Parts: sequence; C-alpha cells; structure tokens
Amino acid sequence: MSLSCVAASLQRPRIPTLLSAFLTLLNDRLSESIVFPLLPFLLAQFAPDGRTLGLLAGSYALAQFLVTPLIGALSDRYGRRPVISICVAGSVVGLGLFAVTVSLPWPSQSLLPLLLLFAARIIDGISGGTAATASAVLADITPPEKRARAFGLIGVAFGLGFILGPFVGGQLARVAVSLPVWVATGFAALNLLVVLNLLPETHPQESRKNLPRKRDLNPFARLSQVLMNPSVGRLCGAFFLFFLAFNGFTAILVLYFKQRFGWGPELATTAFLVVGVVATVVQGGLIGPLVKRFGEWRLTLLGLGLVIIGCLLIPSVGASDRAGAIFTAVGILALGTGLVTPSLRSLVSRRLGREGQGSALGSLQALQSLGSFLGPPPSGIELRPAGSSEPVCGCGNRAGDRDRPGGRQPSAGHLRHTTKPVLIATFRLTTPAPSRSAHVRSSLSP
Repeated sequence: MSLSCVAASLQRPRIPTLLSAFLTLLNDRLSESIVFPLLPFLLAQFAPDGRTLGLLAGSYALAQFLVTPLIGALSDRYGRRPVISICVAGSVVGLGLFAVTVSLPWPSQSLLPLLLLFAARIIDGISGGTAATASAVLADITPPEKRARAFGLIGVAFGLGFILGPFVGGQLARVAVSLPVWVATGFAALNLLVVLNLLPETHPQESRKNLPRKRDLNPFARLSQVLMNPSVGRLCGAFFLFFLAFNGFTAILVLYFKQRFGWGPELATTAFLVVGVVATVVQGGLIGPLVKRFGEWRLTLLGLGLVIIGCLLIPSVGASDRAGAIFTAVGILALGTGLVTPSLRSLVSRRLGREGQGSALGSLQALQSLGSFLGPPPSGIELRPAGSSEPVCGCGNRAGDRDRPGGRQPSAGHLRHTTKPVLIATFRLTTPAPSRSAHVRSSLSP
C-alpha cells in the first residue's frame, strides 16, 4: 500500500469527528440565534410585557453560567462523547418543549405555558455547554502546532450560526411564528443522530481526570479569584460590565421594534442578521490586521465608543426614517462589539502566564454568561408597554413623559440613566492606569 493511501486511511476517522464537532458548534449558535429574536412574537399570546421577556432571556444565560464548569469537568472525567450526547439530547428536549408550548392553544391567563417556556429555556441553557466540549474534541484530535487552524472551525460555525439563524427564523416566521422553533428542534435532533452514530471517543482513559472538589466547581468562586487578580481584575470587570449593558440593551430590542414601529418578525430578525454579518466580518477577517495596526487598547476604546453611539442612535430614530437608520445604528453597534470582545480577551490573555490562560479565559466566558443573565431582566422591567420608551431605561423623567401629548413617548433621556453610564464605566475600567503607562505605550504604538 502506498504512503498516500495509508495517510488517507488515517485521515478518514477525523472526518466524522470534525463533522460531529462542527455540527455541535453550529447547533449551539443556530438554535439560539433562531429563537432569541423571535421571543417577543412567541410570547405575545402569553405575556407580551418586557418583564417576562427579560426574565426568559436571562434564565437561559443563568442556567448556562451555573453548569458550564460542571460540564467541562464531566467531559474530562467520563469522556467527550457521552457528555456531548447528553447535552445535545437536552437541547432537543428543551427546544421541543418550547416548540410544543408555543404551538398549542392555551386558556387565557393560564400560568402553565409560561412555566413550561421557562423550563424549556432552562433545560436548553443547561445543555449549552456543548461548545466547550466540542472545542475539547478538536484539541484532542489535533497536534498543538495545528490547533489554531482547527479552532478556526469554531469561528466558522459561530459566524454561520449568527448569520443563518436570524435569516432562517425571519423567513420561516412568515409562514408561522412557531415554525422556526420546530426547525431548530429538527436540526438539534439531526445533530444528536450524527453524534451518536459518527462521533468516536477522543479523550483516552489514561488522560481522564477525577472530578474536582465542589467548591472548585462554584462559578462564583472562580469569578472572585479572577476579579481580584491585580493583573487582569480591571479588564475582567470591564468585560463583565460591557456584556451586562450590551445584553440588557439587545435582549429587548425586538420587543422595542415591535412596540415602537410595529415591526413584524421579518424586519426585526433582519436587524440581528445585520449584527451577525458585521460581527462575523470584523472578528473573522478584520480584527487581526486592525490589532497589528492600532493595538488592542485603541480598538477596545474605539469599540466602546461605537457601542455607545449605536445605543444612543437607536432610540432617537423617528418613524419616517426607521428601517435604514435602525439598520445603520445596529451595524455601528455590531462593529463596536466586534472590536471590543476579541480585543479585551487578548488583553487579558497577554497579561497572564501560560499556566493561567485556561482558567482566566474560562472565567471570561462565565462573566459573559453572568452579564447575559443580569442585563435583560432590569431592561425588560423598565421597558414600558406599547407606545412607550426605548429598550434600556432607568429612573428617567417619568413625570415629564406623562405631560407629553399622547402619553409616554420614546425619549433618549431614559437611555442615559442605565446603558450609557454602564458603558462609560466599562470605558474607564479599560483606560490604562498610570502605573501601567510603560506597558500601555508599547501596546498603543502602531
């Protein structure tokens, strides 16, 4: 047998493994990006208020935040295949329960469908640890010098998920608003079949680790350690505040578009499609050359400025120029996010030794999930009923609102009380301290 034939035979087992890992990563993003922009329309018959929407959006992130450390430890102890299989099966159950609930007729004022929707989102969130385990599969089958290329699959899968999810959801919702959820359930079921039939175990027995102590699995304990780290504490705090504000703002954007402009699922999901395209282009192709040219500090501060501008532009859009202006503002918001997220991660990574990389970067993911949980509920509570104010508001001038003709009307003033201060606090945390001036000068130099 020739050497080329031998090499080909050795590569064949990698193809099903790579396919399984890729579909798992794609399913992780695709299911959420299909369902999330449609939540206000799916909730319309049960509880159309922002409070319920914010809590429902936050419940997914909370469940994911609490169980992610445990899922990673279980995959190290029992192997990748059983953990991925159980998690994907959980995703099928969670999405299926959500699809059944929004498709059935329910008596008015019934609490049961809301309880089922929350249960479905929590189950889906608990099952959301597949991305880390699928990434571990890629690391298991790839030598260290080729892992950067293999990990490129993660970016490809996430980018496709962010782009395809809103597009597919918006198009299918034209037929029936519950149809996208059924399609997401079907894709998760396909993912499960592929994993069960094609994915081999990639974590050998001799590499298995015992389960850590319970306190080591406490996500809050890990966060306190990284936030108290003098080298990266400020940056990690900025990372958390950024996602607290960003997710609080975006969680109820679709409901705001629905109430303020009367948008249906197609237009509302198009806004998230713009976010997916811009973020994928920036993080997938532009961020590398931009970092080489300007450095992470400048890109972080520029990105935060763009996010603040986008957040201020959206509630200031009038009814006459709404679609084009909204998509432009959302594009600015996505451009800023695409610059901030990888730049902050890189700054944290550069400040740590090699032995602390995994723990700190894992804590960043936990901080992102915690911000995704804590941001939406207050935003949903403060979003007023139809004909009311913009997405994120705080203690705005409500007496003045009542005096306006026609009742409470959108005013950018409320936005400044919550989202803008949080983003400015993030900006200050990422501004280099004087004690680090020498490091900053080298980082800022072109």
